Amino acid sequence: MPAPRSTLRRSLAAAAALPLLIGALGACGYGSQAKKDDSVVPAAKGARTGGLDEVRIGYFPNVTHATALVGLQQGLFQKELGGTQVKQQPFNAGPSAIEALNAGAIDISWIGPSPAINGFTQSDGQNLKIISGSASGGVSLVVNPEKIKSLDDLKGKRIATPQLANTQDVALLNYLSEKGLEVDAKTGKGDVTVVRQDNKEIPGSFESGALDGAWVPEPTASKLVAGGGKVLLDEKKLWKDGKFVITNVIVSQKFLKEHPDVVEAVLRGSVKSNAWIKANPDEAKAAVNAKLKADSGKELPAEVLDPAFKNVETTDDPLATTLRDEAGHAVKAGLLTDPLLDGIYDLTLLNKVLKAEKRPAVEDAGLGTK
Repeated sequence: MPAPRSTLRRSLAAAAALPLLIGALGACGYGSQAKKDDSVVPAAKGARTGGLDEVRIGYFPNVTHATALVGLQQGLFQKELGGTQVKQQPFNAGPSAIEALNAGAIDISWIGPSPAINGFTQSDGQNLKIISGSASGGVSLVVNPEKIKSLDDLKGKRIATPQLANTQDVALLNYLSEKGLEVDAKTGKGDVTVVRQDNKEIPGSFESGALDGAWVPEPTASKLVAGGGKVLLDEKKLWKDGKFVITNVIVSQKFLKEHPDVVEAVLRGSVKSNAWIKANPDEAKAAVNAKLKADSGKELPAEVLDPAFKNVETTDDPLATTLRDEAGHAVKAGLLTDPLLDGIYDLTLLNKVLKAEKRPAVEDAGLGTK
């Protein structure tokens, strides 16, 4: 499917859709905003990076944000920042993170592609930059195997997504359209009924029989499987080489301009966190669960954590062509027109970090800062 042109003019499909699009959540957290993180964080030691006292980092308590969870839990960001103290803030929904970034309450955040696109578009390209990738994959269509035997059985069924116009919602609408099934994007009514429901509520609705399936990220997908669901489609199968962006790293443009040394240090921590995750998968999985427990008060059981962690691939590459295609899917669904993409990336510091690690540079698909 052709991607939307990258010559950028901002225009959202309908005024009523604007707050929904701005609020779209890529990695899909649980609720509107997580509690302030009171977990113990490593103390800042040594010289302050760029003379700055602190850097405020946002993230979501999801397996799809493993880079941030591990980097914070293991002190990898703090080590790179020296005497500049990490202040961490978990969020459970895209609107809260974007609003906090716009208000100057956080400086850098891990976030999904839809809120990054929508936040950038809504601000005429003035509020944020995507500065790195973080994760790919970790999204599945899970169904009640007694009601849905194959992908040809979706007509007439009730399928949930976490939020209207969020990344998974757009992916489902695009898939149904390609299958020849018609659904009104805004109401969710049609050949398939698309039910928009919070991730935290979906397992209960699925268990009660109110839902026949759900197109959801980890760990919700693995929770549904643990409750008797079956993975009917792993979204990786719909993408070239099985890769598509699910989490990016964004920064306030003001903060990037004023504190590039601090941003570079955080990116070093991100790259080293991803390398550590790949080299130490069992320890990384335990670190993810420890951070989830610190943030929410409970850890994930092994039958949920193990498959969820396995289904998410951490990556420094922002997979820019897939972000462009995801925006195209939103256009096709009628939820977005001509999204602002030109200049959404600034991978300069990331590629500097990768070069120092003797690794190849990553690409911005022509959507970078000119």
